[in-house]
Amino acid sequence: MLFYSIQNFINQLGTILFLAPAILIAIICHECAHGWVSDRLGDPTPRMSGRLSWNPLKHLDLWGTLCLLVFHVGWAKPVPINPYYYKDRRKGIILVSLAGPAMNFLVAFLCLLAEGALVKYGSYSSRLVVILILLMEYSAMINIGFGIFNLIPVPPLDGSKVLGELLPSVRNVYGRWGRYWKWILLILLAAGVLSVPLGMLDGAVFQVMWSGVRALLGV
Repeated sequence: MLFYSIQNFINQLGTILFLAPAILIAIICHECAHGWVSDRLGDPTPRMSGRLSWNPLKHLDLWGTLCLLVFHVGWAKPVPINPYYYKDRRKGIILVSLAGPAMNFLVAFLCLLAEGALVKYGSYSSRLVVILILLMEYSAMINIGFGIFNLIPVPPLDGSKVLGELLPSVRNVYGRWGRYWKWILLILLAAGVLSVPLGMLDGAVFQVMWSGVRALLGV
């Protein structure tokens, strides 16, 4: 029993190490997209705080990263913004909030496009090609999962910022219970309440993207 437990741990560790680059890319692209859009809207805060950076250490959130490793969904450290720089505060916050998930979906599609090209033009007899195909598929799945999860309207996720701007009364509720939302989210993840609906959404988006790639490349 001990041997199988150790072997299982080694296998899980190997999977985590294999997925680590994809997870970091998903986090970095997500947060840089938030910062870049805010910067383009006239807010220098992300740039001044050093968050327009490819250094993953500037973006990692402890609990969000642990959730990514354990539950395969999670969040990063929010990019600091100052909405008062925006010409339209409400529109600016919504655009900045949606930029992160949108970037994840774009990265996912590009990964599937690369996978499709490898499937069509590569050789399965090449170990490198097989590894790259798996890496591209895992990267796509992680980015899709990261993007969809962050659209959930529960703080500190991006969906809560969008809903809060659309419904000010909801924003007030978020504010009153601010310190508890992260723990509520952790409990929901640990209890597996979100697993089925998120899994269905992830699978549906993946299939739509893969169908588009197959149509484009004729795979």
